[in-house]
Amino acid sequence: MNDIRRTILWVIFAFSLVLLWDKWQMHNGRKATFFPAPATATAPAPDTAKAPSDASVPAATGASASAGDVPGGAAGAPAAAPRQDVTISTDVLRLTFDSLGGTLRHAELLKYTDATHKDQPVVLFDESVHRVYLGQTGLIGGGYPTHKTAMTVQPGARELKDGEDQLQLRFESPDMGGVKLVKIWTLKRGAYDIGVRHEVVNTGTAAVNPQLYLQLVRDGNKPEGEESTMYSTFTGPAVYTEEKKYQKVEFKDIESGKASVEKSSSAGYVAMVQHYFASAWLLAEGVQRDNFVRKVDSNLYAVGMITPVGSIEPGQSKSVEARLFAGPQIEKRLEALTPGLELVKDYGWLTILAKPLYWLLDKLHGFLGNWGWSIVALVLLLKIAFYWLNAKAYSSMAKMKAINPRIMEMRERLKDKPQQMQQEMMRIYREEKVNPMGGCLPIIIQIPVFIALYWVLLSSVEIRNAPWIGWITDLSAKDPLFILPVLMTLSSLLQTALNPAPPDPMQAKMMWIMPLVFSVMFFFFPAGLVLYWLTNNLLSIAQQWIINTRMGVPPQFNLPNFGKSTAAK
Repeated sequence: MNDIRRTILWVIFAFSLVLLWDKWQMHNGRKATFFPAPATATAPAPDTAKAPSDASVPAATGASASAGDVPGGAAGAPAAAPRQDVTISTDVLRLTFDSLGGTLRHAELLKYTDATHKDQPVVLFDESVHRVYLGQTGLIGGGYPTHKTAMTVQPGARELKDGEDQLQLRFESPDMGGVKLVKIWTLKRGAYDIGVRHEVVNTGTAAVNPQLYLQLVRDGNKPEGEESTMYSTFTGPAVYTEEKKYQKVEFKDIESGKASVEKSSSAGYVAMVQHYFASAWLLAEGVQRDNFVRKVDSNLYAVGMITPVGSIEPGQSKSVEARLFAGPQIEKRLEALTPGLELVKDYGWLTILAKPLYWLLDKLHGFLGNWGWSIVALVLLLKIAFYWLNAKAYSSMAKMKAINPRIMEMRERLKDKPQQMQQEMMRIYREEKVNPMGGCLPIIIQIPVFIALYWVLLSSVEIRNAPWIGWITDLSAKDPLFILPVLMTLSSLLQTALNPAPPDPMQAKMMWIMPLVFSVMFFFFPAGLVLYWLTNNLLSIAQQWIINTRMGVPPQFNLPNFGKSTAAK
């Protein structure tokens, strides 16, 4: 009976690995290896850098404005200054705006280096033949200025100088539909959230009631360099509301018309998320807004929100304050900006475990000052927390090892009587008070912790480009010399050798093959994750050695025996 249980357990484990690998392949945009799904069409990349200039904005639910109210282009607008790019920079951001609509069309994060080109900063927003990622705003509801309206750039400083705390960039539109829009971008020292003040002036002779839209437009491609990795994180729009909390939206769901988000809310944000970095439009809490996701053009998608400006009498003006976040997914900063924004750092379904693990890892880093040693310290604390559970498991293994000679002798003696063999085996287990499944419990318990820590290390931008020692200069990338994966594989095999050899030859094979199969994946995992697992293995070996010695069962290495019989000679 025990052999059947162990065999079933190994079959389930192996099948789970197959399913996990298959889903992993599909998640990375590759074809499924074992269970292929029908092919779906992929939208081509935009042909020109100006593809989003024809983007229109959907109407707010229940509002008077409609997509048809958005002008088809800048043509027909009163004369304005020639179209130009304006670059403005602080200590953390270098931004380029298009005078056509005052659109943010290029953003560099100066504190973070590109994964492929180490001498260049990370580019988040961009408008080129390779990438389209824009921040756009405008008015709808009556032929008013939009992100396609030619605007005048007001003179002013373009670089934040020493001793200064903020920098402003001002765009003014011509009169359109009896309305003039003034857009003021405000950048602050050390901040990744950019203030955007929209001043709406009624220049006509009748009251107007415009609506303001804020949207992020992006192509549906993965960030550069992520396609070459074996792992992938979510890339796409997200909407947060108090009613439905955090909702991720896949590009393919927008393409197929299956995307669904909470339409109306008075709090929350809309965001565009990718590995390590994100952008988000933020309005003050209590401001009513309607959220939307939509396809703009071939392989171009938008997420945004529309909010009423309110009725404006002739000669009067009203303003709407918004903020555009464009930066790294640092939890403390995100939490301080608006409730729920930290969720753009996606831990998957184990967030409940991942968040406290990250909190503890961050505290350890504050004390140790090195993310690699912080990971080692975190594993040590986890081993202390699981000490009693592991001690029970290793005690069970030690007892199994002690009675293993009796089991082997009995199996050889009753090899032609399988039913009697199982009964005799169960009798020995009862007499010796041994639970043959006792050694599996700590592994089962630690698997969710391992997966949660995997997402912590994979998602934390703080680990990006963080060195440990010597050849490990980036804990978020694979070990360039594969030293850690090799050591991890050897430690896994050593653990297997220290465990009692299963009586059944097939189980004995699986006990040695599975660590090798599992270890192959680690050759391509981030070095920080491999460091975690290697440290966990070494501490487990030390604990098992100590417990076996205390119980009077000298540690011995059970080398693989793949013959037809494992009986003692």
